Amino acid sequence: AASGSQVALTVGPPRSTCPSQNSRFGLLHWSTPDPFAGLPYRFIGPPGNRVSAVVGVPGDPNTYYAGAASGGVWKSTDGGIHWKAVFDEQTAQSIGSIAIAPSDSNVVWVGTGETFIRSHVSLGDGIYKSTDAGKTWKRMGLEKTGRIGRIAIDPGNPDRVFAAALGTCYGPQAERGVYRTTDGGKSWERVLFVDENTGASDLAMDPGNPRVLFAGLWQIDIKTWGRKSGGPGSGVFASRDGGTTWKRLTGNGLPEPPLGKTAVAVARSDSQRVYALIETGQRGSLWRSDDGGEKWKLVNHSRLLNERPHYYTRMLVMPDSANEVYFPSNGMGVTYDGGETSDQIRWGGDNHDMWADPKDPRRMMIGSDGGVSISTTRGKQWNRTRLPIGQMYHVTTDNRIPYWVYGQMQDDGSMRGPSVSPGGQGISPAQWTSTAGCETGWATPDPVDPNIVWGGCYAGVVERFDARTGMARSVSPWPERTMGANAGQIKLRMNWTFPIAISPHDHNTVYVGSQFVHATSDGGEHWKTISPDLTLNDKTMMGDSGGLTMDNLSVEYAGVIYSIAESPLQKGLIWAGTNDGLVQVTRDGGATWSNVTPGMAGLPPRGRIDSVDPSHFDPGTCYVAVDFHQVDNRDPFLYKTSDYGRTWKAIASNIPKSPLSYTHVLREDPHRKGLLFAGTENALYVSFDDGGRWEPLQAKLPHAPVYWLTIQEHFHDLVVGTYGRGFYILDDVTPLEQLTDAVRGSVSHLFEPRPAAQAPRTARPNLAPVGEAQGKNPPYGASITYWLKEPVKAAEKGGRKEGEPEEAGAPAKPSPVEITILDPSGQKIRTLRGPNKAGINRAFWDLAYEPTVDVRIRT
Repeated sequence: AASGSQVALTVGPPRSTCPSQNSRFGLLHWSTPDPFAGLPYRFIGPPGNRVSAVVGVPGDPNTYYAGAASGGVWKSTDGGIHWKAVFDEQTAQSIGSIAIAPSDSNVVWVGTGETFIRSHVSLGDGIYKSTDAGKTWKRMGLEKTGRIGRIAIDPGNPDRVFAAALGTCYGPQAERGVYRTTDGGKSWERVLFVDENTGASDLAMDPGNPRVLFAGLWQIDIKTWGRKSGGPGSGVFASRDGGTTWKRLTGNGLPEPPLGKTAVAVARSDSQRVYALIETGQRGSLWRSDDGGEKWKLVNHSRLLNERPHYYTRMLVMPDSANEVYFPSNGMGVTYDGGETSDQIRWGGDNHDMWADPKDPRRMMIGSDGGVSISTTRGKQWNRTRLPIGQMYHVTTDNRIPYWVYGQMQDDGSMRGPSVSPGGQGISPAQWTSTAGCETGWATPDPVDPNIVWGGCYAGVVERFDARTGMARSVSPWPERTMGANAGQIKLRMNWTFPIAISPHDHNTVYVGSQFVHATSDGGEHWKTISPDLTLNDKTMMGDSGGLTMDNLSVEYAGVIYSIAESPLQKGLIWAGTNDGLVQVTRDGGATWSNVTPGMAGLPPRGRIDSVDPSHFDPGTCYVAVDFHQVDNRDPFLYKTSDYGRTWKAIASNIPKSPLSYTHVLREDPHRKGLLFAGTENALYVSFDDGGRWEPLQAKLPHAPVYWLTIQEHFHDLVVGTYGRGFYILDDVTPLEQLTDAVRGSVSHLFEPRPAAQAPRTARPNLAPVGEAQGKNPPYGASITYWLKEPVKAAEKGGRKEGEPEEAGAPAKPSPVEITILDPSGQKIRTLRGPNKAGINRAFWDLAYEPTVDVRIRT
């Protein structure tokens, strides 16, 4: 492992001779539920961003909950100073709503699936309940509702709950509408349904009379190539008999259809005061009723109260003032006179949810794309916390020792940080710095000179960053920015996350995708188009996005190249995937291209080719991951070709189908043929037989979307880019590269250790966490990994010999696993004790000899 040292593994009875590591690679069934639990992931950063739901415990100044857009539920019990993830084991991490039962603060409900809609937004898999203040959770149904953006609980009965289900929004769906349970979630009844294209975007209960409810309904449809918000299904509805019957409110001052996204609110201090925030195009924003919803008045036209309605549309009426209302939006709007006038507060952008304590309105909370903010002074001062919930689009690494990690984070910017911080107690948030581009797409370091980073930004911007100067320079293939235009109006269709790839054969050659493949070899001074239009070029998919409110931001551009990769084995062999369902390949550097999609049997149309991964072992082999969730198909789709795309084999095999099983990335290990890693919307999987069968590789990794994977070849590290929990590293996957059928069948096996490097002795794991966003260093020294078919049982004391059967009913006693480090001559350097669990186990040697014996001299 280090300086020629040797490692020996000794386990208690029974013992077995380890088989050769040269046995064939394959898959064996196992008895332990998770054979890979001994390979832990570690969070490295950066500090994260998007919070979509917030609530505090009324009257308790210390307890708050925050729901991340795709990073789970977090809880603070010290007034927001420290936060703890309390939802990581649940299969959905996108949070649409959190509600605390007014009569019992131990009862907490969570609706999954975010309803602040944009193209890259995650889904949910139902509604969850905790009866012990977030310590444990149980899913309580509504698995197919897609997104639950609001929960209302009867103030006097914690078992009587309403849920506003928006739906997946990707196609017609019967599970939309408002649901009610009267038995704490054991059973649900859909009490309000308009049609299969319309879901519930908001819900409000009269705190003084829980039989009175108002709902906002929203007709919304999302495709890869755009959104359509609004239609005859949208509107304001009311129930006055506890949700049993509902009436659509029309006329009496309310706007005529078509309507879009709608929010509703009832004033706690005056139940006759009701507000409706409605997307109408340009016919007004805020309506008010002073008689409990019978008659309405348009009180405000300002678009600042509801800018980009699909991404916001929410309001908070202060508990002690029916006239004071806040409007989280692109900014923060407020009215102090019931909406007659409004103003903008100087506050951060992209605000989504807001809460105020009904028992002490000085306590307020905001969830935004900048984190969670808390005020105890009625908004005069705010304290903001950034949780480790970064939404990373991709992840790349450079070739430094130790290496650095790169990626673009939604609603923040380009990120670069170390994989380990020698001499530090962890990777601090301050160690994450910006490079090229902005919040979208790729940050790709030069493999020869890591000072150079290529990055993308929306509107077709390509930048080249040089760390020596700290400057980024625009080197876009076309200088025109595309904000505000639809895909059919522009010269180059460059999507929000357009691909950037560097040739593995010439680090000066960089590829960028629009509907064409562009290449530069002089730092972006000149670009050459090396392909025709490789997309369907379907003009029907290139119209305006938004519906009632136009929102052309390039995120919804279709007919674009979405993934590019050149073979590491053959120069000029380039693969490209589009977001309208095509895979194209050239074998001559772009002179000719072939559409190889027809060979992909069973592939539905118009999928998004999220990743193309040429093999490290065979030039004709390539792996492809396809995502269909925006055309209403959430099954996993993975393919492999071995003949340059003439024929393909579907290899998603046994990845379980669920509302969150759609695939984002498929990656081949560069050191072992047939070892594959796949990332889905809520899980990470590994295959040892080229996709024949998949196993979960989740361990303690949160179930956030796995958007990208890379293997740092020198260190054999699996680096994970999650869209909701930042970057994680699975250090040293050499045991996976060596795991065979024979190893799985053996009683014990010692994997050949990865070479270890000495570093300053202060490079230790994080000893004193600075905050939740603090990244972790790996344990110092050499990782020693071994396989146990089952936990080793200790020999009984009192005469039972090794290997003899235990007495019936006698408890098994775990025996320490002994690891001996020997020098090249066979002399012992160190003895360690390792974990004793079925599956893969790992221990660390700190590269030191046995500790010195403490000698004390009496005087």
